[in-house]
Amino acid sequence: MDKLMVEGGHALSGQVHISGAKNSAVALIPAAILADSPVTIDNLPLISDVEVLEDLLTHIGADVELAGESITVDPRSVTPMPLPNGKVKKLRASYYMMGAMLGKFKKAEIGLPGGCNLGPRPIDQHIKGFEALGAFVSNEQGSIYLHANELTGARIYLDVVSVGATINIMLAAVKAKGRTVIENAAKEPEIIDVATILSSMGAVIKGAGTDVIRIEGKDELKGCAHTIIPDRIEAGTYMIAAATMGSEVTIENIIPNHLESLTAKLQEMGVDVLVKDDAIVVRSNDHLKGVDIKTLVHPGFPTDLQQPVTSLLAKAKGTSIITDTIYNARFKHIDELRRMGADIKIEGRSAMVNGGLKLEGARVKASDLRAGAALVIAGLLADGVTEITGLHHIDRGYEALEDKLIGLGACLWREEMTDEEQDQLKSS
Repeated sequence: MDKLMVEGGHALSGQVHISGAKNSAVALIPAAILADSPVTIDNLPLISDVEVLEDLLTHIGADVELAGESITVDPRSVTPMPLPNGKVKKLRASYYMMGAMLGKFKKAEIGLPGGCNLGPRPIDQHIKGFEALGAFVSNEQGSIYLHANELTGARIYLDVVSVGATINIMLAAVKAKGRTVIENAAKEPEIIDVATILSSMGAVIKGAGTDVIRIEGKDELKGCAHTIIPDRIEAGTYMIAAATMGSEVTIENIIPNHLESLTAKLQEMGVDVLVKDDAIVVRSNDHLKGVDIKTLVHPGFPTDLQQPVTSLLAKAKGTSIITDTIYNARFKHIDELRRMGADIKIEGRSAMVNGGLKLEGARVKASDLRAGAALVIAGLLADGVTEITGLHHIDRGYEALEDKLIGLGACLWREEMTDEEQDQLKSS
């Protein structure tokens, strides 16, 4: 088990290339089993979440070939085998196997999903959608059982805007008979990416990217080739790192309008941001001012950037308030930032950051994926060396994080933890 050592105080400059979107990849790979012939997905992020999905698809009989940033899934030998809890619990997005297998086989058995612990994230809207399409759903001994004699298109209103539920219902509905209408649908770019690959397979989908999606079910879907969109959250993380410690950093291979809410907040803080066709240039300074941020569903400020941006707010002078309206338990990084000298108080769903204080390197623990990114950014800013454990969270969603930061001039490296340190980590 490794820990990440981050030596602070090094200015960042140069270019960083953004990988394919994690939140697209974890939905597109399950979607591939809906086809009747091989599907190739390019611009794949090389992260551990992809490896987990590769294992899940292999477990149910798919022929999966992973070659660099490309994955080819041949679904012709797939069978509706139960998916075991052990592998499923490694990845919350494994719940997309529910919609894909229900659509393909009219049945599925899958353990309850895992992933980052961000507080209650029920899948009731997913189940509501499946039941509306004609599925019977039961929860027995920690697994979800779904079966349907036939899936029939329906009008489905989501009580809360949910990316996961929107995608899962889409995966099942493309194989249902008749028309499905999803109202109050999520509008994230990843929704459009999933609709694009399904359309390439032959599905008829209209309205992806709006709050009403219309789907005409098809009996057969064909294989296709698809390229994943750039990862807006990875891009945003590097923009925040550059705003924290960058002299001049160019973030390449992005779609700038996916990042408009972050760009606006960085400019409000006093960061110099230059937007190009497929790149953004970020120049920081020592005169940043605090701002208030509220996370919202797309196109609002992404909840996945709430934690990384908190580290930047610790540098900005004045008081900032950041409110997370999406997840109520996404402040576990705050205690770790306090260990480094940050002055942050939590009240309900909001964190009040008294910025401008100097951070000091400390031993800290990543509790989830984006908390890990926040601690890395704080380590870049702090005096001395910061030791970060819980790296498996970071590896779930950031491809070659150390290499990319080293390429920008950061000083960080991995060290193997001692047996004593591992024992302390397990007991903490």
